[in-house]
Amino acid sequence: MTCFTHLTHLTHLSRLTRLPALPRLPGPRLSSALLGATALELFVLTGRLIVYPFGLTPERGGTGPAGAGPPAATDPPTTTTATTVTAALPATPAATPPVVLLHGFIDSRSAFVVLRRALTRHGRHLASLNYSPLTRDVRTAAELLGRHVEEICARTGHVRVDIVGHSLGGLIARYYVQRLGGDRRVRTLVTLGTPHGGTAVAPGAGVHPIVRQMRGGSSVIEELRGPAPGCRTRFVSFWSELDQVMVPVETACVDHPDLDAVNVRVTGIGHLALPVHPTVAAAVREALEAPEAGEDDATAAGATSVA
Repeated sequence: MTCFTHLTHLTHLSRLTRLPALPRLPGPRLSSALLGATALELFVLTGRLIVYPFGLTPERGGTGPAGAGPPAATDPPTTTTATTVTAALPATPAATPPVVLLHGFIDSRSAFVVLRRALTRHGRHLASLNYSPLTRDVRTAAELLGRHVEEICARTGHVRVDIVGHSLGGLIARYYVQRLGGDRRVRTLVTLGTPHGGTAVAPGAGVHPIVRQMRGGSSVIEELRGPAPGCRTRFVSFWSELDQVMVPVETACVDHPDLDAVNVRVTGIGHLALPVHPTVAAAVREALEAPEAGEDDATAAGATSVA
């Protein structure tokens, strides 16, 4: 598993890197950053409540250009700051895969308003999936996602898609990729504040079964710890040291010996701000544009970070 260096004052993501995790910020600075991040979380929550109803209606056909693709979808062959990494990536291929956006618990596709704008400006075809807050099982939601992905592939002519999932949405997408054979369809999975290792903070866990599945030691989390040999999907996980929903914060990192995973450390923002922060959106876009292994070996070289 590889790591991004942590991002501060994110201007644009540059190049995948294999740098070790950076040390934590000193206590006083972290306390000041936490106050700023908490204020931002309250602001984001207010905005989210305002736009929430607009994201409840199902999306039709997706947005943005579909791009060129094969004629039919067939199986592919066998601190108020956010973070920055600098360097140049090659131009986006002409026929980039569609991007599926998957929201978190008790949310809607309106959570991705900033990210949608960033991706559509760069010619990406977008599709969102709203799953019901009454969904009781990650596995059921992952099966729904699988059907949605098949529909998108059939409609656009692409054989693979990229997925961006926030919080629970990232966990659902990972289950689809790792346990339901979704790696044949998903090229890159980007997760934002997803409890890959299970979180100790799970409000309503005694009431809602799917919330209990996000806790450490749940059957879902244990399934994802199991072997995943030959998984073809690459993972990019954004985690924030000020994420109060992920406890411990490192649980939002993908840590699995069989998975091609890069963990991006973000500073200065909390859980709700991850999908709406413009600099994180820019980093997500460039992570999706990064070439796959073998396309450009130069991208495996080092990169720099700004502290």
